[in-house]
Formats: sequence, C-alpha cells, structure tokens
Amino acid sequence: MTSHEIDYHIHGEEMQYVEIELDPNETVVAEPGSFLMMEEDIEMKTIFGDGSNQNDGLWGKLMGAGKRVLTGEKLFMTTFTYHGQSKAKVSFASPYPGKVIPLDLTEHGGKIIVQKDAFLCAAKGVSVGIEFSKRLGRGFFGGEGFIMQKIEGDGMAFMHAGGHITRKELKPGEELKVDTGCLVGFTQHVDYDIVFVGGVKNTIFGGEGLFFASLIGPGTVWIQSLPISRLADRIISNSKGYFGKGKGEGSVLGGLGDLLDGDGFSI
Repeated sequence: MTSHEIDYHIHGEEMQYVEIELDPNETVVAEPGSFLMMEEDIEMKTIFGDGSNQNDGLWGKLMGAGKRVLTGEKLFMTTFTYHGQSKAKVSFASPYPGKVIPLDLTEHGGKIIVQKDAFLCAAKGVSVGIEFSKRLGRGFFGGEGFIMQKIEGDGMAFMHAGGHITRKELKPGEELKVDTGCLVGFTQHVDYDIVFVGGVKNTIFGGEGLFFASLIGPGTVWIQSLPISRLADRIISNSKGYFGKGKGEGSVLGGLGDLLDGDGFSI
C-alpha cells in the first residue's frame, strides 16, 4: 500500500465526527476547518494540495493546489502526524448535520467520484483531484457543474453529507434516478448523466426541478436526504429577516395569519 494504514471510530448520530488512531509517523490529511481535537505528540502542518505530490517539487505542489481551486476548495490542506512512541488520536467533525461515510478505496477500485464539498479527511497517500464531466447536460444542469472531486488511492478516506445517507448497489444496466442535489458520490463504473423530468405539469408545478440525475450500474451510489443547499433555503425562507417574520412563523394559519395579524400589509 502507498497510503498510510489508519484505524478509526465514528462518534455521534446527527452531528458526527470521526476519531482516527495514528501509529508512530502515521499521517492523516484533512480539509481546513474540519479539525476537532487531538492528543499530544501530534504535529499539525499546512500544505499545498493533498500531500500526495509532495515529492514532485514546487510545480507538483502548485498543480495539486490548482486542482483544489477548480473544485471550489481552498489552496491548502492540513496534515496531522504522530511523533510519539505508542498511539494517539485526532478527530475531525462534519460541518453540518449529517453523516460521516468511511470509504476503503481498495474495495471500490481505487477511485470514487463525489460532490465538490464532500471530502472530509483521508490517510496520507490518498489523492483528492478533479473529475471533469464530458457531457454538456451534466455540466449545465447537474448541480455540480463540469467539475466534481475524485478520491483515489489504496487507503481510507472519509466524506460527509447531509441528513441520512443511503447506499445503493446497482446491478449492470440497473437505473436509479435521483434529485441532482441529493447525489453524494458514486464509483467509477457508474454511468452518470442528467435527464429531463418531462411533462408540462411536472415542469411547471412539480417543485422538484427540471432534471434528475440518472445513474446506471454496475456500481455503488451514495445519496443524502438533506443537501446543505436545501437546508439553507429552508432556513432563509423561514427566518426573521429585515422585513419581518418568516412564512407563517408561530401561526396555525400560516401566511394568512401574517395578513390577519397586521404583518402582511398596512394601509
């Protein structure tokens, strides 16, 4: 194996974090801002990219950092290396309510394609790069644009997603249609495309968007029940802003209640 071998334990239910146990000189790489806590004799460093190209010189480091910028991530990542004599633990937390998903890349052909903000942390040696979409439909309407993240290697990696996470195993030729925002990731042999919902009423009044993500097996697909974009939309639409109450807050009558209690309009 080229990646460091790490042990882990996932804690929590709705706000999870992953605790990683490091042996001497083992290293884990994480997204900036995901760190939760660590024991003594663990050294933290900030590096360009994911650390998989640290022996490629300045150009290799710049290329790794540039790939992260294209996926909407920060230039730098953080490494945590244990320099003690026994074992020590370091923990990383998901940034919003949801689940932490452990991925043994050796069980998935060494590569998984994920949405741009799904990666949390991984054993040193795992590469986090970019996956370009070769189909215009995916690029324009897929919700993730032309670029997604790819996680490659032979070690453990961890991704996070919102709400409950469902894992689907697709047989050859089996199709699954998913809301584009609910797709977390899939293995490399899954055929991923975007399809039009169809139907005038569905298009105008359906409220589910104009497109589905179509995934055709064989392979594994991970789906989240609560994308962060959907959660943010609900919070904004129901929060108190500069213009008064949210939608029907505190009223059995909802929006009609806002009108009756004088918040809807004035004369």
